Amino acid sequence: MTNNVYIYLAIMAGVTYAIRVLPLTLIRKEIKNHFIQSFLYYVPYVTLAVMTFPAICAATQSRVSGTLALITGIIAAWFGAGLFKVSLSCCAVVFISELLLFPLT
Repeated sequence: MTNNVYIYLAIMAGVTYAIRVLPLTLIRKEIKNHFIQSFLYYVPYVTLAVMTFPAICAATQSRVSGTLALITGIIAAWFGAGLFKVSLSCCAVVFISELLLFPLT
């Protein structure tokens, strides 16, 4: 069993290393293709969104309150609210919705 763990760790380390090193060694010139530039520009944002959005909905007692907070945050950010106001409004929506959905038991 322990030999398998070391094999898995070595494979994961090799794949992670290869993903980070191969672009540096294979691509020497400046990337001039606008499609590839825009794709590489948005990769960190997409990765963060993929990790964050499911956690937002699952972090509360019910998925309904998490989803309401997500919608509230999107609307507040759309209308130009800052990070503090967005987070405060999301917390307020979660507090109120869970207070209504799950009264003091």
